[in-house]
Amino acid sequence: MTMESGWGVGVYRSEGTVEKKPATYADLEALPETVIGELIDGVLHASPRPALRHSLVSSRLNGELSGPYDKGRGGPGGWFILFEPELHLSGGNVLVPDLAGWRRERMPGIPSGVGCTVVPDWVCEVLSPSTSRLDRFAKQPIYGREGVKHLWLIDPKVRTLEVWRLEGAGYQKVAQHEGLAKVRAEPFEAIELELGFLWDEG
Repeated sequence: MTMESGWGVGVYRSEGTVEKKPATYADLEALPETVIGELIDGVLHASPRPALRHSLVSSRLNGELSGPYDKGRGGPGGWFILFEPELHLSGGNVLVPDLAGWRRERMPGIPSGVGCTVVPDWVCEVLSPSTSRLDRFAKQPIYGREGVKHLWLIDPKVRTLEVWRLEGAGYQKVAQHEGLAKVRAEPFEAIELELGFLWDEG
């Protein structure tokens, strides 16, 4: 008798059927370093490390925002912008967005340790074929439940930036930008963002 394949966690009952139990942080820690582990509503998800095009978009966006918003160079400052932070949220959920931002008035300093329990003001997910459904249909509702005010979804394949704002119990898409547009997207509308730079085009 063998355990079921994949990253699922299970325990055998006496009659031989599998009764699933919620995955734990220990299960996440046991994953190899070649994957990104997340706990979503008691299920352990392991995603491959991002492809280079995905990493390029994340890195360039981080650079564009960190200067004016984190360092306060050419912009208003007042934020922490972090790359792939581990968010420890309610219900045992552990999510790892590509980027997340906190207003310093809500989080004056960076917490010690691996995980952050302070809910971000903004998160960005860079979509890939292997993670798009997870980002849209599993993680997005959790961000909404936790009160993340702003969510960006970026798709490098079709070169789009979706801007979502939390309204009541759910997100409303307030803008979608495409191609080589130069945009001002909330909550970072104080600067102009060149989408072509993110795709390494234009």
